[in-house]
Amino acid sequence: MQYKFCPLIVSAIMTIAGALSLNATDTKVVAPAAHQAEHSDLIAGQLNIGNQIKVEDTEAFLGNLFPEEEEPEGDIYTEGWDSDRVNCYANMTVPDRIEINVSKFHMPTAPTYVTSPYGYRRRFRRMHKGVDLKVQIGDTIYAAFDGRVRLTKFEGRRKGYGYYVVVRHTNDLETVYGHLSKFLVEPGAYVKAGDPIALGGNTGRSTGPHLHFETRYMGYAINPMAIFDFANNVTHTDTYTFTKTTYMDARDYSPGAAAYASADRSSSQKRNGGSSASYYTIRRGDTLSRIASRHGTSVRSLCRLNGLSTSSKLSIGKKIRLR
Repeated sequence: MQYKFCPLIVSAIMTIAGALSLNATDTKVVAPAAHQAEHSDLIAGQLNIGNQIKVEDTEAFLGNLFPEEEEPEGDIYTEGWDSDRVNCYANMTVPDRIEINVSKFHMPTAPTYVTSPYGYRRRFRRMHKGVDLKVQIGDTIYAAFDGRVRLTKFEGRRKGYGYYVVVRHTNDLETVYGHLSKFLVEPGAYVKAGDPIALGGNTGRSTGPHLHFETRYMGYAINPMAIFDFANNVTHTDTYTFTKTTYMDARDYSPGAAAYASADRSSSQKRNGGSSASYYTIRRGDTLSRIASRHGTSVRSLCRLNGLSTSSKLSIGKKIRLR
């Protein structure tokens, strides 16, 4: 028996068979021209974010926002042990000189910068007995040395350190950590250098998030920059020599530490009736924000004192007035 097919049906069957025999690799998907043009526009509009956000600009902003941190009103070491304070040395003899091992240390914060150094504060007319280190609320605060937590306490904005921790260390030092947002330890807890003890904050007498950090020997508030080189996140040496005549001085064994220390020398001059002006010689790599943060001043103040703008180019070897 013979079958006859309509030519139209035959043609349709052949077309379908041909389509089914195509290999998938032979099929090409072409985006509409409008999509290709939109994609090109998006790529052309992308910016190099590294050229838009710079560390020095951020530091300059912070320096202008918080040119000088507030100082806690009282000294938590001025009252005896019975008053729930930390000073139990009131009736003890403090040696004139002693060597203190500081080799097993940990910086109290992640790498950061000093917003206000140790020394006399003209604005508040009293000594600043620690250094202020820039942190954000919630940043981890670490024990500087091995030791035991002696006190965790809160002092309000009117007079105090906010939430603060005091640690007695095995090298006979004590450290104080102020303006915290949360305790991670309790009194009596033993901690190793580098153990988390608290979170950074903005509590107490403070104008912005930072850590108020003190180093003490038998109640004497040592300049932390005599022990720590905050510019390089190390200690200056493995031992610190405490004396009653030099404990307020910084040490400047490195260029970065020297930059911090010059602010302390300026403060010392003020206390001793010397000139209130202070100058700094510009070095390679310096920026206004870096100079300001290391000397406890602001970019705005530097520009005002030296007739500069925030975009002025600094000349290596030229002196710039700090105060």
